[in-house]
Parts: sequence; structure tokens; C-alpha cells
Amino acid sequence: MRLRAFALAASILFGTTAAAHAQDWAVKRLDASPRHHEYVKLQANGKPLDAFVVYPEVKTKATSIVLIPEIFGLSGWAKSMADDLAAAGYIVIAPDVLTGMGPNGGGTDSFPSQDQVTKSVSGLDNAVVMADLDAVADYVTKLPAANGKLASVGFCWGGGKSFAFATHRKDLNAAFVFYGPPPATADMAAINAPVFGFYGGNDARIDATIPATIEAMKAAGKKYDPVTYDGAGHGFMRAGVDPTNTVEGNKTAREQGFARLTTELAKLNAGPAKKRSSLRTPAPAPAKRVVTAKVTTTQCHDMDMAGM
Repeated sequence: MRLRAFALAASILFGTTAAAHAQDWAVKRLDASPRHHEYVKLQANGKPLDAFVVYPEVKTKATSIVLIPEIFGLSGWAKSMADDLAAAGYIVIAPDVLTGMGPNGGGTDSFPSQDQVTKSVSGLDNAVVMADLDAVADYVTKLPAANGKLASVGFCWGGGKSFAFATHRKDLNAAFVFYGPPPATADMAAINAPVFGFYGGNDARIDATIPATIEAMKAAGKKYDPVTYDGAGHGFMRAGVDPTNTVEGNKTAREQGFARLTTELAKLNAGPAKKRSSLRTPAPAPAKRVVTAKVTTTQCHDMDMAGM
């Protein structure tokens, strides 16, 4: 009996450890960074929201970036990516959209498996996510070191949410969408910011949405600038810096995608900030926050193409 209890405890510990250290390489990159990192506790529509903030080492005030992670939550790579953008000269904030949803009220790091993280993220109501993004955007743009300009950068699930945030947030200066799905066509009329898309050439599931998105954004009179990187698969921004990556196209796409992203951010940084009035498009009342999503297979996106 004692041996069985020990085995059970060991399996639980191993599961938790495996989830926490699945991206050790990213954590090591983050630990080696000279930049200032901090965790902040915010409120989003009355509920707690934890977020990770990285400051650049610059002399002047900087543009703020809301980084929206993959469906894997606020992972080691997501924080490392935030640090990479801060190294380029920007204040970056990344919300933990699973704050309070894990075991014992924890966030992403408290889940015992990656599968449980992806299912929980998949089940989040879009209105709840928009409220989370509003909370971090309000916080980061009001920091004394911020210049008032705001961009969203999202990956995978977060790429779709970055596109959706552009339909919601009126003072957004630019939205960067990495291999994420578009919002409904009817919502595109509310977009005020240019949208830049980054896609892998070997990602047909997402790439199939690009032609219709181009037409819909054009019809709505909105700027949508997609680029597809040949030889790259889904998730190339993470895979391209993963030491275990064996696809050269992922590494090349990561380098070219990051260069394009920082080039566009530099243009934004040099331009004027938007007036902070009527910042948000009213969202429908959120449904009850889903903790255990009804998901039969692990998916990387909310592939709701209504209106496309």
C-alpha cells in the first residue's frame, strides 16, 4: 500500500514537473536576460489577472506591446518571446489567461499537463479574453515609461485573438497575427489598425483562410498585409528557436518574421499615438467562464469562421 501511494505521488509529481519544464531551453534563455522582468496582479472585469511584464533598456519612452501567447498559455517560450521583443526596445506585457483556473486557484504553471492547459484555453469565452486584453493594455499604456502607442502581437490561438482585439480596441495602433484565424467578416468593419499576418507555407489549415480574409478586409477598407514563409510549419516562431527543431524553414521563417515584426514596430514607434477616446467596441456579455472545455481533440485555434 505504501509503495502504491509512493508511486502515485511520484506520477503526479512527474506530470507536474514535465508540464512545468517542457520548455527548459526557453526558461534558460529568459534567465540569461539582463532586462527587468516582473509579475503584476491586475483586475479584469472584477476577476484577478496575472501578467508578465518586461522592460526594454532604452533612454526614451517606449511603445507598449500586448503579447498574446499560444494555446499553451503563459509558457516559458511566451515569456522568452516577450523578452526578445523588449530587447528590440518595447515594453511587453503578456497575460496569463488561465489565472485562477488551475489547481488550487493557480494559473498556467499549476496545470499538471499541457493537454489540460490547451483544453482550458480552448474553452475561454472571447468576451472574457477581450476583457483580459483590455486590462493589460490599460495597465501597460499608462506606465510612466510608455509613450502611449499600443500594438498586439499574438501567436497561434493568440494570433486569432490579436486579430479579434483589433476589432475591439479603438486605440490599437497595429495588430500582428502569427498563424492565427481571422475574426468574422462582419466584425472587420470595426478595425481601426493595420493588421499584419505571418504564416507558414506548410500550414494549409490556417493558410486556407488567407484568400477570403484578403477579400473581406479589402471590402471593409482595412489594411491587411499577409506574408507566407515557404518551408515553415505552424508555430515557426517557437519552433525556429527550439534546439530540437529539425526543419530549416522554421528557423528561416523565425528570423525573417522577427525582422519584419520589429521593422513594422519601429515605424509605429516613430509615429503618433492614437487619441484615447472610446477605446473599445462593446462586447456581448461573456458566457460563464469554461474551465473544462468540451473538446474531443487538441486544437491550436478557435476555428470559428462565421461570416467568412
